[in-house]
Amino acid sequence: MESSGRDATIRPSMLIWLDEQTPLPAPSQALSADSEAPGLVAAGGRLTVARLEEAYRKGIFPWYSPGQPVLWWSPDPRMVLPVEEFRLSHSLKKTVKRFLRTGRDRGCEVRFDSAFRRVIECCAMTPRAGQDGTWIVPAVVEAYAEWHERGRVHSAETWIDGELAGGLYFVSIGRMVFGESMFSHRNDASKIALAALVAACRARGVPLIDCQQNTGHLASLGAREVPRAAFERHLARTLGEPGITDWTYDEAHWRSLIPD
Repeated sequence: MESSGRDATIRPSMLIWLDEQTPLPAPSQALSADSEAPGLVAAGGRLTVARLEEAYRKGIFPWYSPGQPVLWWSPDPRMVLPVEEFRLSHSLKKTVKRFLRTGRDRGCEVRFDSAFRRVIECCAMTPRAGQDGTWIVPAVVEAYAEWHERGRVHSAETWIDGELAGGLYFVSIGRMVFGESMFSHRNDASKIALAALVAACRARGVPLIDCQQNTGHLASLGAREVPRAAFERHLARTLGEPGITDWTYDEAHWRSLIPD
């Protein structure tokens, strides 16, 4: 979650190059920590829904910059957010309580999947400190939008004064959630959306949100690194469980984070 394209120089001889028929290799074949691009598994191929489904089931995700081929990654270690370890700071708890008190009648609400396309486009276009450009290139937008239409990708949205103020999008397979990217146009709007997703995951028996790579922001909210092998074991347990077909927002879910 919150990743941007790598600028490492990658020698073609180092990589497994994909065509349309070549399956993705196992994450264990990713480039090592002492390589020029640690965690890089393969390159090439088209960004299709079928390829995305294959990749996520293997713990692999696409991440590349404009002008690059599709690059497929499985970092070691992996950043994850155990939902029971989510840290709602005192100030964020006050913000959420104020947001909920203000309520829908005054244009403040959380929604899921009401404006997916706008969310992913805002994630692509919103400037971020320390980042030049975006990894959410047009091909990524189109592929995940199609995946959304097929029920795999969802958005959590924070609406303030009747306007989309922040949000995130995520992939849901079995009882596994993969966080992708967030944006915020108002203070704490993306954090409210993430907290709502955590509450929704707790209510649906999802124990872990994949955050892909380490950032200080995610660590401050309770995310931590785990070895790739441990992450793969978790995938093996959760991907085969019944999928979640209903991500409808329910304000009652906040009680797991903010008891009455």
